[in-house]
Amino acid sequence: MTLKDKTLFISGGSRGIGLAIALRAARDGANVTIAAKTDKPHPKLPGTIHTAAEEIEKAGGRALAVLCDIREEAQVAEAVNRTVDAFGGIDICVNNASAIQLTGTLETDMKRFDLMHQVNARGTFLVSKLCLPHLKKAENPHILSLSPPLDMKPKWFRNNVAYAMAKYGMSMCTLGMAAEFEKDGVAVNSLWPLTAIDTAAVRNLLGGPAVAAMCRSPEIMADAAHAILTRPSRECTGNFFIDEEVLGEAGVTDFSAYADEGTTSLAADFFVPDEVVARTKTSLAKPFG
Repeated sequence: MTLKDKTLFISGGSRGIGLAIALRAARDGANVTIAAKTDKPHPKLPGTIHTAAEEIEKAGGRALAVLCDIREEAQVAEAVNRTVDAFGGIDICVNNASAIQLTGTLETDMKRFDLMHQVNARGTFLVSKLCLPHLKKAENPHILSLSPPLDMKPKWFRNNVAYAMAKYGMSMCTLGMAAEFEKDGVAVNSLWPLTAIDTAAVRNLLGGPAVAAMCRSPEIMADAAHAILTRPSRECTGNFFIDEEVLGEAGVTDFSAYADEGTTSLAADFFVPDEVVARTKTSLAKPFG
């Protein structure tokens, strides 16, 4: 199973999990559009759309770097059109872009509230909507959103209700669009990590190297995404996948390659349902959130 010659449209993707997914697809020989806001180096964050495109090309894929703020409909439409012009269509839409702020109600200013909802929920809806006419023409079309299972436990909301609402908005797009486009053969799924993932956002927001030592690398999400995106779309839709479980189904039993040597205590990520934690064979510390 391969993504060779498939075209992926990835929102965000200049770093972290989005870039890891892009590079995994590139090793198959895929075409990848990186539609993100960072076209100049950021003082605190690694990577731009241009460095991501260079890495994709070096990994064996074809890349298109597009400066795009997914809050802006015209910019998303242009990015989609440029992708189709460059590669002839779109096979896969990956909703990776996300905004996060882990604050309580009284500490959350409305500008940040609006940003999270515009990027996470609205952005996922918009990017999916504009990709769908092209996905419906593809041979094995997929939409994959990096969003959690819809686990409506108060504990996921009490400390950061604004972020939880915005992130679950992405998952509600999965729930609804999977049913809406099932007849068209478009698979719509979500993928979420069992453990925290070592990204710039995690390091900056949750405590730097000490927290990173409790994380897995983005490559586990990339490998899980690849396993999902190579499945027949008509047989795989409406799922809220967990990365380790996806790879376990694919025959992976040793996950040590996804953590730094010496890591002994992995932290469960936000929003991981209790029943998932209970059935995993991985030893997990207290979840974030």
